[in-house]
Amino acid sequence: MIAIPTDMTSKMIAMAADHAGYEMKDVLKDDLRRGGYEVVDLGTDGPSRVDYPDYAHRLCAVLDQHPGMLGVLVCGSGIGMAVAANRHPHIRAALVHDATTARLARQHNDANVLVLGARTTGIEVGRDCLKAFLAAAFEGGRHADRVAKLNLPSPNR
Repeated sequence: MIAIPTDMTSKMIAMAADHAGYEMKDVLKDDLRRGGYEVVDLGTDGPSRVDYPDYAHRLCAVLDQHPGMLGVLVCGSGIGMAVAANRHPHIRAALVHDATTARLARQHNDANVLVLGARTTGIEVGRDCLKAFLAAAFEGGRHADRVAKLNLPSPNR
């Protein structure tokens, strides 16, 4: 487990990627650092094949210990990372494709993890998504009841 002071989590971002997403992760990590964020880089750091669920679960474990922290996951399409991350009840991971969906993920869904597809989203769009995600805040109100229902068991179970 990575030890992170709890009073710092609002300016810290946890990031993880698989082999298809590590280059985008590294570019976004540099942007975040230039923007004054401290980045917790959970890997991977090269093109050698790795399994995306391992990195999604690693990031989710950090966010479980530090609820105020946000995360960024990157894989080839973003789909696998989003599916793996959303298996964790404290995670609301949003696969986004533009700045509008990134902003709405925070405002309407209280997303705490931004997910990008390195093979489906260009780096400039990825940068725009990250900026919009970080600039937005959960609006609460009518959205709060809906977000609360995300962790309720299905009525068919």
